[in-house]
Amino acid sequence: VLQGGSVKTGKMPEGEKTRQCKQEAEQQHKEDEREGLIEFYGSYQELFQFFCSNTTIHGAIRLVCSKKNKMKTAFWSVLFFLTFGLLYWQFGILYREYFSYPVNLNLNLNSDRLTFPAVTLCTLNPYRYSAIRKKLDELDQITHQTLLDLYDYNMSLARSDWSTASTRKRTSRSLLHHVQRHPLRRQKRDNLVSFPENSPSVDKNDWKIGFILCSENNKDCFHQVYSSGVDAVREWYSFHYINILAQVPDAKALDESDFENFIYACRFNEATCDKANYTHFHHPLYGNCYTFNDNSSSLWTSSLPGINNGLSLVVRTEQNDFIPLLSTVTGARVMVHDQNEPAFMDDGGFNVRPGIETSISMRKEMTVRLGGSYSDCTEDGSDVPVQNLYSSRYTEQVCIRSCFQLNMVNRCSCAYYFYPLPAGAEYCDYTKHVAWGYCYYKLLAEFKADVLGCFHKCRKPCKMTEYQLSAGYSRWPSAVSEDWVFYMLSQQNKYNITSKRNGVAKVNIFFEEWNYKTNGESPAYTVVTLLSQLGNQWSLWFGSSVLSVMELAELILDFIAITFILSFRWFRSRQRHSPPEPSPNSHDNTAFQDEASGLSAPHRFTVEAVVTTLPSYNSLEPHSPSRDGEVGHE
Repeated sequence: VLQGGSVKTGKMPEGEKTRQCKQEAEQQHKEDEREGLIEFYGSYQELFQFFCSNTTIHGAIRLVCSKKNKMKTAFWSVLFFLTFGLLYWQFGILYREYFSYPVNLNLNLNSDRLTFPAVTLCTLNPYRYSAIRKKLDELDQITHQTLLDLYDYNMSLARSDWSTASTRKRTSRSLLHHVQRHPLRRQKRDNLVSFPENSPSVDKNDWKIGFILCSENNKDCFHQVYSSGVDAVREWYSFHYINILAQVPDAKALDESDFENFIYACRFNEATCDKANYTHFHHPLYGNCYTFNDNSSSLWTSSLPGINNGLSLVVRTEQNDFIPLLSTVTGARVMVHDQNEPAFMDDGGFNVRPGIETSISMRKEMTVRLGGSYSDCTEDGSDVPVQNLYSSRYTEQVCIRSCFQLNMVNRCSCAYYFYPLPAGAEYCDYTKHVAWGYCYYKLLAEFKADVLGCFHKCRKPCKMTEYQLSAGYSRWPSAVSEDWVFYMLSQQNKYNITSKRNGVAKVNIFFEEWNYKTNGESPAYTVVTLLSQLGNQWSLWFGSSVLSVMELAELILDFIAITFILSFRWFRSRQRHSPPEPSPNSHDNTAFQDEASGLSAPHRFTVEAVVTTLPSYNSLEPHSPSRDGEVGHE
């Protein structure tokens, strides 16, 4: 105790003690925050106020500076979040367009030397092969009798010079049996009930012609009916003709073509064609066919457009020893197609009239599609679930026909004669497959209705070449020049042309122009385009940049971090203030613990000292007892 001073001690009140502890804790917390590497905000309000006060997004500052006016704050809050909603609505539209993978169509006009396409020319008359002549004569005799019964028409009288020897032969029992199993009948228009051929109650203007194809056990039958008698007779005859062809081993390999008796003249670019420039195949309905410029090793090229720089053919269109019940037209059939593609004469061909010069001008057009997600196209057909039965590259028609043929083999146990033969299969004929005709026509109906799924499975190729054709016609040869033209042709080919008007035809095929068009596709939306569109929308609604987007991302990350920290603190505080669970063997000694804690708790004193300056020795004066130092204890 100092002289002249006073010291007071006493216990601090509980409220003062709690306040002082809280202040010390807050001060320690602030010091910890200042010393940390990463600074986090203490509340969501503090975070939001800092963001709105410092962000470069337009309109956000209005949420802070107008906080004293609740009406303005509410107005700018609604406007701010409404703008955000419109912005992300536009973002949704842009993303939907991007993931729909739209394309832009690019049209390019190219000028270059053009590769001349392949040209297939058919006689339009199925040839009467010597290997099947006997069976065809028998079929003709049955057909003559059928026409006589149905129409009272004696075809042999109309064509007394045609197949005279064949009418004297007896029809084989096997062919007659199969023909009688699939007879040609007359049927009522409103039902499928057949009537006797000479029934007087039947009006000939009120019936249809067709034939019936039944299953192997004859429990179910398919009625193939035609409104035209010509179509019915031709289809019925073709059905039996295909069965005859299928019975001959390697009938498709028969080569009885006579190129010189069909092609009188052939020139390309003013040069004569030879056998190295064409290949031959036989079509069951279109007869002998010749494909020019199909050899990939030496393809023709056109450096100039025009009729003199293309292919010029003079063909014979007179019929001799052909099958009139299959072919009802005169002339030739022409098709222009790309190399290494089969000639489907039913799809892309057209007929050339006899006695006419047909000039066909071409325009080449290439189409290149984007694959993958942009279009449902295939590069080479390897990803199409249909086996390619043709020895050519993939096309959509190749795939469709292969699909039908594979279904034909699976369903009917034999292959259709018009299409390539799959491995391990054989062609259909009713000597081995009795009910194949019934199975074929039922399957054909399902195919046309896309029940088989062939049109869905077969996709378009990503690269394809097409030729746009336009034709012009003129009489050839003219009336004043036909005498010497036919004389020269007969001398050259040693053939007597009996019908000058229907005996020959001329075909010219050439490029109309030197240019060709390429249709290409390019992505309408790329990643750069998408980011540009998103940036345009962001600038329109908020007038900010990429850094503003980073500020918004930082706000989201800070919000997540604060949420995590506050959740962690709340969890720790719950654990700290939760009372410990008493053990089952413990006794109730709470009072004892409280008393012990009260005794052991230290007392806090407050000391107040009053210090006075001691007097010097030179000025010592007597002091009263009341001036002595006091020490008070509390």
